[in-house]
Amino acid sequence: MKDSRGEIIYVGKSKSLKKRVQSYFYNNKSHSPKVKKLVQHVKDLDYRVTDTEFEAFMLECQYIQEIKPIYNRKMKNPKGYSFIVVRESDGMRRLVVTNSIDDDDRLVHFGPYTASRISIEKAVQGIQECFKIACNSTSSNSTPCLNHSLGLCLGMCIGGEAVQEYNEIMDLLIGLLDGSDRTLYKDMEHKMLEASEQYDFEKAAKYRDYIESVKFLINKEKVIDFAEQNHNIVMIEPLNDEEIKLFLVKRNNILYCEKYSVECSKSGSFMTEVKERVLHYFEENPEKMRNEVRRDEIDTAQIIYSYLHHNNCHYMFIPQEWLIEEKHDEIELSLRKLLSQK
Repeated sequence: MKDSRGEIIYVGKSKSLKKRVQSYFYNNKSHSPKVKKLVQHVKDLDYRVTDTEFEAFMLECQYIQEIKPIYNRKMKNPKGYSFIVVRESDGMRRLVVTNSIDDDDRLVHFGPYTASRISIEKAVQGIQECFKIACNSTSSNSTPCLNHSLGLCLGMCIGGEAVQEYNEIMDLLIGLLDGSDRTLYKDMEHKMLEASEQYDFEKAAKYRDYIESVKFLINKEKVIDFAEQNHNIVMIEPLNDEEIKLFLVKRNNILYCEKYSVECSKSGSFMTEVKERVLHYFEENPEKMRNEVRRDEIDTAQIIYSYLHHNNCHYMFIPQEWLIEEKHDEIELSLRKLLSQK
């Protein structure tokens, strides 16, 4: 959407673009102030038709990051992404939500998360309340904090055995967030089940919310881990009964995409062509193995990860070692399995 000066002020995607655009101009009483203001400034429209929703998602993300339209907020500002860091304060490790990390924070940190900071803080608060580590003491005078009287703090602020228990929970919590230990998650599920069996549905609902908070953070961390692995991805998506589309994806970039007929995909020449494309694009476009994912990569990583796991496409990973000549047979074997899927 453009204003009277031709400046792009909003970018969006939809499976039904006509209905999506119309929705901005009809039933405007229910619209938010932002949408009402947007509609007042729209003077022109440009559109692009993509073959797949995946391409539409990626294109939308690219435009928002490059153009930074004034009415796009979701992916506009990389500085708005949040991290969870473990910092020591008053002799205790504490979970802190921040928009930036320093050298010390890099030792134990999770993120960046693309969700709002409020969402991340709410998830962290839920976890702290669940395991009674929400100590809000700001001093070390061995007096109980307010949360201790509310049953949300084990009593770390008082000292004694509670400090050891607190440290054990923090170790398990770090393991839960980095994916190495699910002990706390299983404990939360057990407590929820126990509460429901005792007909304490209010308590069970609280544990359900706590579990959702943990799942929210873990799933975000999975996306980051996925991006860090720098996968070479071959993806095939059916467009209709007669056509498919081939994608070669590296980390957060679509290196190659092309439509083919279903009949063509059954031929030996297609197998040869795909193999040549794989060797060319993944060898000619080596991605430096960066362990840390940049903030501006998170949105595209989320799109690719979600699309592979929740949509009607078939995909495979090409390990980097398969690109040497001695391993080319492995590529061909895996491509045959991929193409044999209906």
